[in-house]
Amino acid sequence: MVTPVEGSAEWRLTDLLGRSMGVIKEAGAEKFLIEPEGNAVATMDGMGRGPFRSLDEALAAIETRTRGVCRRQPDEPEA
Repeated sequence: MVTPVEGSAEWRLTDLLGRSMGVIKEAGAEKFLIEPEGNAVATMDGMGRGPFRSLDEALAAIETRTRGVCRRQPDEPEA
């Protein structure tokens, strides 16, 4: 699940059990960086962590590496 962090240019990543997997940070125009944490560090080892041109591109990289699906929090606007 991908949830925006209020008042920040970050999106929190959590797994289906609610455990933190890290954040995606917007670090400028068309510059999104993935910062894994917890068990996701090993899962995303060797994966390019950015910069990506959009939040969707960062999510697609995570989906490719983990063979899972990233879902945006309902009612979240497009980045």
